[in-house]
Amino acid sequence: MSTAATTAPATPTASLAGRALAVGFAGLALTALGALISPDRHGIAMSYLVGVTYWTAIAIGMLLMILIHHITDSSWSVVLRRQWEHGLAAFKWLALLFLPLLVLAWLKPGYVWPWMDLKHELHGHGTVGTDILYQKKAVLLNLPVFTGATIVFFLSWIGLSAWLRKASFTQDSDGDVKWTYSSRKAAALGLPVAALTLTFAAIFWVKSLEYHWFSTMYGVWFFANCVRGALCSGVLIMVWLYHRGDYRGIVNSNHFHSIGQLMLAFTVFWAYVTFSQYFLIWNANVPEETFWYNLRELNHDGTTNQWWYVGLVILFGHFVVPFLLLLSYRFKVTPHIIRRIACWVLTIILIDLCYNILPALKDGHGDSRPFLSVNLLWVLTSVIGVGGVCVWAYLRSFPTTKLIPTRDPRIGECLSHHD
Repeated sequence: MSTAATTAPATPTASLAGRALAVGFAGLALTALGALISPDRHGIAMSYLVGVTYWTAIAIGMLLMILIHHITDSSWSVVLRRQWEHGLAAFKWLALLFLPLLVLAWLKPGYVWPWMDLKHELHGHGTVGTDILYQKKAVLLNLPVFTGATIVFFLSWIGLSAWLRKASFTQDSDGDVKWTYSSRKAAALGLPVAALTLTFAAIFWVKSLEYHWFSTMYGVWFFANCVRGALCSGVLIMVWLYHRGDYRGIVNSNHFHSIGQLMLAFTVFWAYVTFSQYFLIWNANVPEETFWYNLRELNHDGTTNQWWYVGLVILFGHFVVPFLLLLSYRFKVTPHIIRRIACWVLTIILIDLCYNILPALKDGHGDSRPFLSVNLLWVLTSVIGVGGVCVWAYLRSFPTTKLIPTRDPRIGECLSHHD
């Protein structure tokens, strides 16, 4: 292993970071242009919510993986942890990108989240203000609490990220073991904070779009997608750095196998959580719960809608396909194969978020709008726009410190993982 490989990263060209930012600005500009000229501004706002939530979920997953790394004193993930730390640089920009949704919520209440407008008409339920279910939840579901909670979410994630990044990066300079202990303290505090904030973020941002619905599994479902998104992003980064030569002599097949095992484990976990939620609601057959799935299966006249087929795509794409592929040792340790699996899962996570958010858009009959509509264009521009900024934040942070944490106490175990 060369000294250069461990002391300084091969700096990505400025043009690479610049192109990522340019792509991000282009996606955001197209989304903003659509909001100005399209009559379906509601649909564009919801599509933008999909884009911001998607990349925020991946960043939360990276934060969780770092916290889990420190609390378990893991060794295999030391070199990959540094790349997740760079990914945390996106949080402050995600907070800025979420701001338009907050501004819109104050200027036009109910435009994205219907419960913010007490005069909003509910199909068969009068208005939000006269709805007994809303009245019971109004202490939580109101604009000031929503705004304050969102600010707390991002401040918590940004604060934890700054703590972890400072401890890790400073240890590169002085090698003091106190930074390892500091990171463990951050993990002990940060894990419950991250768990609570991601749960309430999922409830406020996504679940409350249809506030009549009840589910005790929702935060865990979001957690599973966050971690899967982080693991798959980690795979893409590992393969990219491996092919560039940065990780040659550092990352071996056992590192790929370890992250592949986690991908398999959380594939099963996601399936368990999602099936449990569906089965319990189906078994209880309570109208206040079943309507959420009915909207995603049937139109008001009993015909099957497009979301039913999306649900099947999620079932097979989110569980069956990756589960069967990740059972193979060869697939997990072959860079170009596990990269394709990671891309597949990241795509299905996006579809899963669309499945949870976009059916809240209703037509005149109270049916969810079809999946194959112009909304998908704005979902694409939003995901590309927000994603470009996140990738730029990562690339901007990348050259500021060493490629791997060379003075971490467990770096030796990591480099000889399973050798």
